[in-house]
Amino acid sequence: MLDHSLLVLGSGALATALAVLTIGPGVSSASSHREAPLIAGDPRADNTDVYAFTSPDKSDTVTLLANWIPFEEPNGGPNFYAFGEDLRYNIKIDNDGDGDSDVTYTWRFKNRIRDAANQFLYNTGQVTTLDDPDLNFRQVYDLVETRGGRSKVLLSNAPAAPSRVGPASMPNYASLRAQAVRGLPGGGKAFAGQAEDPFFADLRVFDLLYGGDLSERGQDTLAGYNVNSVALQIPKKHLALGGNASRNPVVGIWSTTDRKGVQLSDSRDKHRDQWKQVSRLGNPLVNEVVVPLKYKDAFNTLNPDQDRTVQPVVDKVLDPILPKLIQKVYGIQAPPAPRNDLFEIYLTGICKACGPVQADLNAHRLNRDANLRKIVPAEELRLNMAVPPTANPNRYGVLAGDLAGFPNGRRLTDDVIDISLQAVEGAAQSGQLIPALADGDKVNANEVPFGTSFPYLALPHTKSVNSGPSGTAMSKEKSAASLGGVGAGLLAAAGWRMRRRNRA
Repeated sequence: MLDHSLLVLGSGALATALAVLTIGPGVSSASSHREAPLIAGDPRADNTDVYAFTSPDKSDTVTLLANWIPFEEPNGGPNFYAFGEDLRYNIKIDNDGDGDSDVTYTWRFKNRIRDAANQFLYNTGQVTTLDDPDLNFRQVYDLVETRGGRSKVLLSNAPAAPSRVGPASMPNYASLRAQAVRGLPGGGKAFAGQAEDPFFADLRVFDLLYGGDLSERGQDTLAGYNVNSVALQIPKKHLALGGNASRNPVVGIWSTTDRKGVQLSDSRDKHRDQWKQVSRLGNPLVNEVVVPLKYKDAFNTLNPDQDRTVQPVVDKVLDPILPKLIQKVYGIQAPPAPRNDLFEIYLTGICKACGPVQADLNAHRLNRDANLRKIVPAEELRLNMAVPPTANPNRYGVLAGDLAGFPNGRRLTDDVIDISLQAVEGAAQSGQLIPALADGDKVNANEVPFGTSFPYLALPHTKSVNSGPSGTAMSKEKSAASLGGVGAGLLAAAGWRMRRRNRA
């Protein structure tokens, strides 16, 4: 059973927050985009965010989401955005706390091109179905579940939702999205395809923490961009230790990308044909703002069970860089090290026996059937599946007493930038938000609403980013008209060529 001390903590924090915050609807969105030198040059392999939460409309299931390819400009044709055929995309579950995956879901994608020799367009007419003959480029995928060393194909040649080319080409993209949602054997659903980037933040935080005087805030840097997403809705019993979500409700989640033949350290290695992990993501912002630059690439190759053995990284969890930078720029005293509260949040999960945050929330030790001797500190996004979904989620999550939010899993609406900023300043331990930073980045919500059913992600944007989310450069109607003027000629020509070829 959950301890109520976090509720007390949350209530205290919320009371302070309400006193100093203006919590209202915002128009903006950001997490692990291009966070390390090597992965910044490999966008198809770059994990940007991971989400895990009890499905709000189906509470016996958990929804798992992971995104790749940051900063997709909606009008980035003619090739648009595809998952890599030479990559494995994974979501991993640790249900016994040993830092290893007990259940792994793996996606592998394949390209299907109808006419590569005589066509350059992504589509050659209006696309109304996923197998529409006018969709020249498609992707299909195999989804494999691995548990206990055994792998099982859950879906074979399932269609991914295409990149959203625009209103002239795909007048009812919601219908295409719906066609890409597939049922899974044994229960659950799967989706893969393009989506609006759900991460919201002002990334001018990297300009000396919002300009050095908090003047650079309130602009959602990621507004208007898309990502490629995979999503699952899985019955809780399929994820829990021993198949019993009542006795063992805590799971750890992270995503990875594997690339075949990649060599990160020694080109003399003779085993270049093996799969190598090149990206990894559990809690948001860990590799981005906790891990020093020297170790970022290496961190992306680690399995969580190795985390405790990398002392320079453990040292930065216990004595982080960010609070010292905040002290230098804004004069806010950094909490004293060692930061056992952050060690608890990121590496063990929160429980009374785990550290100074005195509450039993989401540590693997809370699983009744867990072998305590095998549990190790490991950086994972931990979710206590017994916490029911909140009818009105608070963007501050656990800090505001909303135990269904980050860092107990992560929902699409959780404001992880503001939560993390407060956490590194000690708010999880003290129960008090830091008033001077209480407004955070002034980006409190995504620029568009999320869906109310699986996969919950918003539909991809179609408007060019350089006109801005509220730009006036081109209305939707003008965009369609423009496409009609410019694109219709191309489409008509392409259609004529196809009809001619078919008759031949």
